[in-house]
Amino acid sequence: MELDNHDHHLAYRLLGVGSTDGQSIDRHQNTGRFLYRHAGSLMEEVTIACFAHAFPGSGKQMIDNTVGTKPAQFEIDCLVGQDAIEIKWRDATTDGDHVSKELARLTTIAAAGLRPVRLMYFEPQRQQARKIQGRLRESYLQSGGEYHSGDDAWIYVESRTTVDLRSVLEDLSSHLR
Repeated sequence: MELDNHDHHLAYRLLGVGSTDGQSIDRHQNTGRFLYRHAGSLMEEVTIACFAHAFPGSGKQMIDNTVGTKPAQFEIDCLVGQDAIEIKWRDATTDGDHVSKELARLTTIAAAGLRPVRLMYFEPQRQQARKIQGRLRESYLQSGGEYHSGDDAWIYVESRTTVDLRSVLEDLSSHLR
């Protein structure tokens, strides 16, 4: 990162942030993006593994977008029978385009005769993100789906797969410290 172009630090300087702090901010932002991406992938993959163990043949599935043109298809994280499970480790999204895409995905899944199920292990902290998650919860329920977040997400996985995923991950993390 030290070799990166730092032209954008002009904006930092205008806000009173020096070069050293600007480089630190950039480093932390990149570290956070890397960590969030891999934490999300980890939680998705271990959840899919739980369902695949309990329901052989379940897993990722593509479905054509019948609501719009972009994207052409949506990915179902884990299709278990008629349950189209969307897996989020933590969704703090407040971007309007992302929400619109999520609602289109939800509508497409319900129109295909599948039941949309959303799992989100860790709830967002910011008020705006919590408000959006409330709106998504309502949309899932109105479409005949399910929405499980926080403790309820962990309970849902255990009730469907008999795997106490939280305990497994906490035990594993205690051995990695």
